[in-house]
Amino acid sequence: MIALLQRVSEARVMVDGGITGAISTGTLALIGVQRGDSERQAQRLLQRVLAYRIFPDDAGKMNLNLEQAGGSLLLVPQFTLAADTDSGNRPSFTPAAPPAEGERLFHYLVMLAEQALGSVEAGVFGADMKVHLVNDGPVTFWLQVPPAA
Repeated sequence: MIALLQRVSEARVMVDGGITGAISTGTLALIGVQRGDSERQAQRLLQRVLAYRIFPDDAGKMNLNLEQAGGSLLLVPQFTLAADTDSGNRPSFTPAAPPAEGERLFHYLVMLAEQALGSVEAGVFGADMKVHLVNDGPVTFWLQVPPAA
């Protein structure tokens, strides 16, 4: 399972002209689900997302995690993160989980995040989404929990 984390001062996701999720200061996490991923990968990825220290402390060093910084979380499904881009000029989506499994695990991740944080914003799996963000820094990190073998 993959998360592309972006530290944002604001972010929102829109579907059909309506906002499905919006945050101010926090983390926008684009989520890709790979073949072989399970609840175990979702649990570990969420642990990493919530613990990852990407927010500045009083000295300006990235020492604070999302909760310590008082930020919010916006989770957005993005199957293209699981693409194979190793060769050619067109991505292969063979490594991505089948849509039903990807959707199930994305919703599981959102549920876990809500349990941990109380409130989480999210995009809509399979929808044509428009993601608007102000990347603060810019700060962007790729986190991956490899699929089960």
